[in-house]
Amino acid sequence: MQAIIIDDEKRARHLLTTLIRDHINELHVVAEASNLKDGVTAIKELKPNIVFLDIEMPGETGLEIMNYFKDDEIAFQIIFVTAYNQYAVDAFRMNAIDYLLKPIDIDELKSAFAKAKQQQSSQQISEQIERLRQSVQQLSMDKIVMEIPRGYLFTSHNDIIYLEADGMYTNVYMINGKRNVICKPLKHFVEQLEGNKLFFKCHRSYMINLKHISELVKHDGDYIVMDDKKQIPISRSKRDQFLTAIQETFL
Repeated sequence: MQAIIIDDEKRARHLLTTLIRDHINELHVVAEASNLKDGVTAIKELKPNIVFLDIEMPGETGLEIMNYFKDDEIAFQIIFVTAYNQYAVDAFRMNAIDYLLKPIDIDELKSAFAKAKQQQSSQQISEQIERLRQSVQQLSMDKIVMEIPRGYLFTSHNDIIYLEADGMYTNVYMINGKRNVICKPLKHFVEQLEGNKLFFKCHRSYMINLKHISELVKHDGDYIVMDDKKQIPISRSKRDQFLTAIQETFL
């Protein structure tokens, strides 16, 4: 049997190829691709039995693969390889989609291969992936994806008190008292949360959740007291916008 690996991380592709070579004699990796477009080209040319597909890739996610195939063109099984945490795993399970969590466990790899080998290609896979895509989209409506060293963290908007710039990183302070250090600058979250009226960038270094404001203090320069007692300054240029946001949200 033949396999293709599609993952934007070279190290991840190499590791999975090595695991397959060392532990699954029946399966041979015939191609690797660093993006979905190149992966689709390889699939159509080489016609593999199994495709190991990363979800979170620049440009297009792995969930977009069905945009390139008609139902009757699907002659391969898909095993998603993902660093997503429990929230997304629940979506995989609910939609009966095979997946492997990074870092990959050898026994889980063997189990996924055995399952894929037993199953014949089915037109239903496109329906399954569409349901999975809808589940993830629904999940993202009330959650934000944050990149952490070990993978990705899905967090409810309501659980964030405020975000603090820290160079090319962002400190995200949570209602449970934890601080998550995220591998993205604050600008990334400002763009991601654009249009979400709960979040307001009150200062060049801070973005706050309006639901977690405890007090507005007008003394020695305006500042906000958050639910965790943190005092956050308001830029003079943002003061009027902040008052407008408060009125639109709460009054």
